[in-house]
Amino acid sequence: MKMNTLGKSGIEVGCLGLGTMTFGEQNTQEEAFAQMDCALAAGVNLFDTAEMYPVPPKEKTFTKSEKIIGKWMKQRKCRERLVLATKIVGPTSASRGMSGYIRDGINHLTNENINKALEGSLGRLGTDTIDLYQIHWPDRDVNIFGQREFTYPQDEDIENVEISETLETLEKLRQAGKIRAFGISNETPWGVMHYLSLAEKNDWERVVSIQNSYNLLNRSFESGLAEITFRESVGLLAYSPLAFGTLTGKYLDGLKPARARLTLYSRFQRYQTKNALKATREYVRLAREFALDPAQMALAFVRTRSFTTSVILGATTVKQLESNLAGAELELSSEVLDAIDEIHNRIPNPCP
Repeated sequence: MKMNTLGKSGIEVGCLGLGTMTFGEQNTQEEAFAQMDCALAAGVNLFDTAEMYPVPPKEKTFTKSEKIIGKWMKQRKCRERLVLATKIVGPTSASRGMSGYIRDGINHLTNENINKALEGSLGRLGTDTIDLYQIHWPDRDVNIFGQREFTYPQDEDIENVEISETLETLEKLRQAGKIRAFGISNETPWGVMHYLSLAEKNDWERVVSIQNSYNLLNRSFESGLAEITFRESVGLLAYSPLAFGTLTGKYLDGLKPARARLTLYSRFQRYQTKNALKATREYVRLAREFALDPAQMALAFVRTRSFTTSVILGATTVKQLESNLAGAELELSSEVLDAIDEIHNRIPNPCP
């Protein structure tokens, strides 16, 4: 598997990583162990999780994904083979599916909260160091998770924490050896550049990665953020590369496969709009025209973008994971890439 460097950290990660947000909800511990065994055997070394996982977040299940990974690493004795990434939640709200059960709902990215969150993750994962510690979403109002327009905050929370405090805390934790590098997630161009500016001003380490959604139905990363990754060496860790499985084509014509995410959870409608399904039908048709697996084509597109460091794969079965991993070497022809752009030009970014 091709290896890429996380920013300027010197940490090498595979071009495909394993996402774990199904562990403890859609997947049992046994199923999660099987997925991790499969990924590790295929050369995957980046394992990505979060304190709030599994998704959808629930009071009875949050932290289960980290606990499962910790048990697996202890049994397999493979910690040194992994680049372990996890995330701290930002301020919670009903729209993000949480009701105040994580640190009593006081989740601003303060020095105190970051230290509490990190200690919790270290304990659950059974490790002394997190390789990549990520801010799950910003401590301010931004248009993320499918929101198109930025609404100017009329009465922004006065408790919102300045990025400088968050970044200084991460730097101190890095110096203490509790994290090796840090990254951001669901961020905007303004946010990324502010992190970088503060690091330069204070002679702190820089963020090495940004984990945002990126797929054939959502190429908004290409406007603004892609240039930053090139000029500032902050690589993309692309999540939702298959748009919650939509780009496999399995939900077309009203199909509801058993155990599939969008079958189980009606709340996830981001990739089920009229234009999303219209575009999906076009991409699936294109893949089949060139004798390609639709999922492998979609993943290959994301993986081969110059700004992508790693693609975070999520699956509910080992069979799905094996199929996705099998496309790790797939290169798309110029004909396919031109056809993808033609579809994108007709139906641009239906699901930002």
